[in-house]
Amino acid sequence: MHSFKDQPTGVFPSVCSLDCPDQCGLLVHKKDGKIIKVEGDPSHPVTKGSICNKVRNMKERLYDEKRLRYPMKRTGKKGEGQFERISWEEAIQTITSRWKELIETDGPESILPYSYYGNMGILNSESMDRRFFHRLGASLLDRTICQSAGEAGYRYTMGTSKGTDPEETVHAQLIIFWGINAVSTNMHQVVLAQQARKNGAKIVVIDVHQNQTGKLADWFIPIMPGTDAALALGIMHVLFAEGAADESFLTEYTVGVEELREHVKSYDPETVANITGIPAEDIYKLARMYGAASPSFIRIGNGLQHHDNGGMCIRAISCLPAITGQWLQKGGGAIKANSDYLAFHSDALQRPDLLQHPQTRHINMNRIGHALTELEEPIQSMFVYSTNPAVVAPEGNKVRQGLLREDLFLVVHDLFLTETARYADIVLPATSSYENTDFFASYWHHFIQLQQPVIKPYGESKSNVDVFRLLAKGMGFDDALFQETEKDMIDQALDYDFNPFIRGIRYDSLAEEQFIKAEVEPMFPGTLPTPSGKIELYSEQMKQDGYPPLPTYVPLQDDEDGPYLFIPAPNHQFLNSTFSNNEKHERMAKEASLYMNEKDAEASGIQDGEQVRVWNSRGECMLTAAVGEHVLPGVVVSQGLWADKAGTKQLVNSLTPDRLSDMGGGAVFFSGRVNVSKMAR
Repeated sequence: MHSFKDQPTGVFPSVCSLDCPDQCGLLVHKKDGKIIKVEGDPSHPVTKGSICNKVRNMKERLYDEKRLRYPMKRTGKKGEGQFERISWEEAIQTITSRWKELIETDGPESILPYSYYGNMGILNSESMDRRFFHRLGASLLDRTICQSAGEAGYRYTMGTSKGTDPEETVHAQLIIFWGINAVSTNMHQVVLAQQARKNGAKIVVIDVHQNQTGKLADWFIPIMPGTDAALALGIMHVLFAEGAADESFLTEYTVGVEELREHVKSYDPETVANITGIPAEDIYKLARMYGAASPSFIRIGNGLQHHDNGGMCIRAISCLPAITGQWLQKGGGAIKANSDYLAFHSDALQRPDLLQHPQTRHINMNRIGHALTELEEPIQSMFVYSTNPAVVAPEGNKVRQGLLREDLFLVVHDLFLTETARYADIVLPATSSYENTDFFASYWHHFIQLQQPVIKPYGESKSNVDVFRLLAKGMGFDDALFQETEKDMIDQALDYDFNPFIRGIRYDSLAEEQFIKAEVEPMFPGTLPTPSGKIELYSEQMKQDGYPPLPTYVPLQDDEDGPYLFIPAPNHQFLNSTFSNNEKHERMAKEASLYMNEKDAEASGIQDGEQVRVWNSRGECMLTAAVGEHVLPGVVVSQGLWADKAGTKQLVNSLTPDRLSDMGGGAVFFSGRVNVSKMAR
C-alpha cells in the first residue's frame, strides 16, 4: 500500500500538532498532492469533528510564501535577516565543525539546545534531539516555561498528573473554569460543559479577565491576579464551618484533614475578600454552591501557575475535590492535566544514559536572557527548534540582547524566518507535522494518536528527527540508536510496563486504527503515588522541601512600583507566537489590545481605542486601549504574542519578569507590574 503522502488526491486521517490539550483528530483533503482543506474528524470520540480557526486555516500557513524552503547562512549583521542559500551538506558541515572546535576549546557544555513544543509530536520534540545532545554532553535545558509550577503543586497533593476523564464531565452539575480561557485554549471542554448545562449544570468562571469563556458563564467571578490560593482556602473555610465536607471520604482517602480544618479558620470570607477583591457574600455563595453540587468539576487552568506563587495556587485548588468527596462521583473532581494516563517510556526515547557526566549544568529556559548575557562560563552556541525565544521567553529585551552577541553561534530550525531566526548564523527549514511520522499523547483526553505523512516535505525541509540523524553522522556518532526508524522509536516508547493503561498499543495498531484510548481506570477507590498513598492535604514532603506543608496564600513578590498588575494572556487566533506572522490570522486577531478598567482609564485620561504606552524598567510596548469592566481596577490584560513588525512595539514579553515560580522552576509571566499612559500626540 502506498503511504498517504504518495496518494496525490483524497481524504486522509491526521492529528493536530499544536500545543493544546484537545489534540483534535483531523481529516486532511488533498488534491494534486497539496492540502486544500483541513477539517475535524467526526469519528474522534472526544473532538467529534469540531476544530478551531487556527487549524481550519492551516493550509494558509503550510503554503505561506514566507515558509523556508532551503538551508541558509547569514550574510548581514545579526538581527538584519540577511541570508543566502546553502546546501544541507554545507549547513551540517558548518555546524558540526564549529561544535567540534567549541568542544575542544570550551567544552561541550558551551553548547545549549533550546526547544519546546511548537510541534507536539513526541518524536519531533523529545527523541533523536535528546539522544544527540546527551551524547554530545551539551548543557541540559530545563523545559519549564509552561506547566511545571502547577504540576509540582498538583503532585504534592495527588502524587500524579491525573484527574477526571473529560468525557465524563458531561455528568457534572457544577463546572468551574478556574484561570483558563477554555474557549480559546480547550474548546472541547467547553463543548462538554455546554452539554452538561443542557442537563441543568451551572458554569462558573473565575479569572482576572472576562474573556470569551467568562462571557459564556452563568456566573463570572473576577479575581485579583495571584490570589487564587486565598480564594480556595476561603471556600474550604466555609465548607468545614458549615458541615459541607465529606467526612467519610476525608477519613478514608486523605491525610492531614484535622490540620487543614484548623488552618483554614484564619481564611474567613471577610479576610479573603480583602485579598482577592471578591465580595465576602460571593465567597459564601460560591462555597455553598460547590458544597451542594454533585458531581462538581474544576478545570484548573495554566494561567494561575504563571505567578510567583503559582505552584501553591494549584496545590490549594487541588485540595477542593477531596473535601467534598467529588473524586468518587462520575464526572466530578478536577483536571489540571491528564498526561500520566498516557505516560510512555521517555528514557527509551531520550536515552539519558548517554550523558557521561551526571553533573552536567542545567539552564532554565525561562532565564535564557540571563544565561546568554551573564553566565561566567558563557553559552557559545545555541540550537533553537520548535520555539521562538525572541518573542516567547520572559525579559525579552535581555533575550534579544543575548541573541545579538557576535560570538554566539546560533542555529535555528523552523518553518519560518522567525524573530529568533533573524539572529541566526545558520537557518534550517523544518517540516510541518503533516510531513512527518510521529505519535501524539494528549495531556487532557485519553487517546494516543498516530500521524503518518500526508504530504511530501516542503522544499528541502527536514524533520527534527532527520536533522539530528544528520548532525549525529556529522559529529561521527555511529551508535546504532541514531539510525533507528520512527516506527522503531514509537514501539520503544509504547513498550512501557510501568503504565498498564497503554498496554497493547503499538505502531501497527495505531496505523490500523489512527487513535486508541488508553484503558484508564478511576483513581478511587485506589492508592495514589504520594508518600502516604492518599491525597495529601498536609504534605510532609513539602515541609522537607522547604514549603508550608498546608496550602497557604503567599502574596506575590514585590516587582516594581508600577500601579498595574500585567497579565499577557493567550490570543484566540494564535498559539504562543505560532500564526502571529501569518497574514490571515493577523487579520482575524485585528490588533494588539490592552484591556483596562474604565475607572483606571478615566483617572489616566485614556479613552477606548486610543494608543497607550505600557512600560516598566524591562521595556515598553505600544498597544490599543480596550476600556470597560472586563478586568478589576489595578489590572491590565493583553492577549497574544504578536509578531515583531517594523513600526510596532508589541512584544509583550519585553515587560515580563524572568524570576522563577515558587516550585517547579516555572515562569512568572503574570506577576509583573507596569505603568500605562496615553501616547503623546
